[in-house]
Amino acid sequence: MSWVFLADDHAYKLKKSVRYPFLDFSTLEARRANCRAELRLNRRLAPEAYYGIESLVMAADGHLHIGGPGQVTDWLVHMRRLPDERMLDRAIRRKVLKPRDIRPAAEMLAAFYRAAPAVRVAKGRYLDRFAADVEENLRELQNPAFGLPQMRVQAIGRAQRRFLEDSSGLLERRLAEGRVIEAHGDLRPEHISLGPPPEVIDCLEFNRAFRLLDPAEELSFLSIECEQLGASWVGEAFFRTYRRATGDRPPKPLIAFYMSYRAFLRAKLAIWHLKERQPRTPAKWPRLARSYLRIALAHTRNFQ
Repeated sequence: MSWVFLADDHAYKLKKSVRYPFLDFSTLEARRANCRAELRLNRRLAPEAYYGIESLVMAADGHLHIGGPGQVTDWLVHMRRLPDERMLDRAIRRKVLKPRDIRPAAEMLAAFYRAAPAVRVAKGRYLDRFAADVEENLRELQNPAFGLPQMRVQAIGRAQRRFLEDSSGLLERRLAEGRVIEAHGDLRPEHISLGPPPEVIDCLEFNRAFRLLDPAEELSFLSIECEQLGASWVGEAFFRTYRRATGDRPPKPLIAFYMSYRAFLRAKLAIWHLKERQPRTPAKWPRLARSYLRIALAHTRNFQ
């Protein structure tokens, strides 16, 4: 949906002129509005990383310039480039991460969740999201063209359906307790800078419905991403800080469902890369999808 251009200590994000059922970047004004939303939302957790919005201008000499006189052809989100070595995913891969490195970012996130006001969502609409996603994930991952292990896919789908039939009260209780907030929406290790200061970038800005989450679901998403990188202890550390800072103790079966549900979703998103006309590194995506399926199946054992 975007290109990111890196230049010394700066980064510029340019929206592609695309339209999907869940977003519309097809006009210049829509891309400008989305840039403004991205700036506003990301300054919640990374106020010093997001400088502003810049115009991309076609000047009289026929060259593109950032700002200045000429015809505005597009809009850019202007960011400070964060140091690669301080990103959480890089630190995990380099096997240099220590619990003390995580603490500032975990405490910042916990404070954000504690302060965020509850968002009212209709119970039926909230529960329908999970049910619809499980069915779509199951349908897509059973596509024989992808060559994924069907017994595993079906076992995950059955377990998640059963949870939604038998234990939906756990989800309803979180909603009734006011736990659903306007969260980050895409909390992955590659979006967390350990700092100092800690910063969380690249929130899911283009569709508010995708950001209306239980913090326990968002942290579960982070946890399975860390698990996929071979560092499940990192997600556990973020959860411990969250519980201590907020006093909220989500039930273990609910967290297990969130983790399985999110891993199932990530398997689908990974394999979808093969639908591109010319997918880059095509061998990567089935391997990654299988890894997420293993994680999804493992967590079903803790909520069945």
